[in-house]
Amino acid sequence: MSIITDPRRLLGLPITKRPLFRWPNGARLAVWVCPNIEHYQYLPGAVRVRDPWPRMPHPDVLGYATRDYGNRVGLWRMFEIMDALAIRCTVSANLASFELYPSILEACERRGWDYMCHGLHNTHYLWGYGEDEERAMIADCVETYRRLTGRQLAGWFAPAASYTLNTPDLVAEAGIKYTCDFYHDDQPQPIAVRSGQLLSVPYQMDLNDSVLFTGAGEGPEFERLARDMFDTLYEESAEIPRVMNVALHPFIIGRPHRHKYLERALTYICSHAGVWMATGEEIADWYLANAHDEAVAERGT
Repeated sequence: MSIITDPRRLLGLPITKRPLFRWPNGARLAVWVCPNIEHYQYLPGAVRVRDPWPRMPHPDVLGYATRDYGNRVGLWRMFEIMDALAIRCTVSANLASFELYPSILEACERRGWDYMCHGLHNTHYLWGYGEDEERAMIADCVETYRRLTGRQLAGWFAPAASYTLNTPDLVAEAGIKYTCDFYHDDQPQPIAVRSGQLLSVPYQMDLNDSVLFTGAGEGPEFERLARDMFDTLYEESAEIPRVMNVALHPFIIGRPHRHKYLERALTYICSHAGVWMATGEEIADWYLANAHDEAVAERGT
């Protein structure tokens, strides 16, 4: 069975049986905050699997405009919260957002924020891509990021959480350190790839405003879930280090009636000792330097 289709790509010991490691400076819990700065095309081209916009006929002005609110307004509310709490975020970036809204890139760079790539547009899905086509798309992202920032891309989260069986191998081939395409753990975990190495850094779908507010959740529910999740992970991390991710969308949590609940949740998290407010790349680099090789040896891959 090839590594592409074999579930051994994700195998690992139960979290209670793994080699123990520690976060820097004695921290017990790493927390990273991840705004998804996205661009949804006004008139996207045809895609293989689904129509990006549910309302027909096109253009879906309601769908497009509600999402573009995040780039125009919601993100700027979030900047104020993160500045007040001195939180350095990791942006899950549709790179077209930085090209179309250079003021966003400038604001993120001024704050020294971190980035992982979320594709070019959130209306470009990977589902159904052939290997060469997907490789070219990832290469385009790497080169676009280098052109915009002068740096090598460190992290990957496929656009709209789309995915192919080749994605991990191609991401590793492109020199990217970590991926957030898996939601299966509370610690970073090595991902088996054809060549090189790739790390999965925990990304959150349960405490994700895009998922939560699509259902029955609202601002107060987001705050409650964030505190409950933090309390459990904080207690558990006294013995075994963990990661908490807070995944956000400015067009959702940045609305006037919701942003205060984000501020309350993050203020609560930041009030605790032993919390490392980290970035995705910082978490990946620390794990790769201090825990990765032992984890791979124990796993037998």
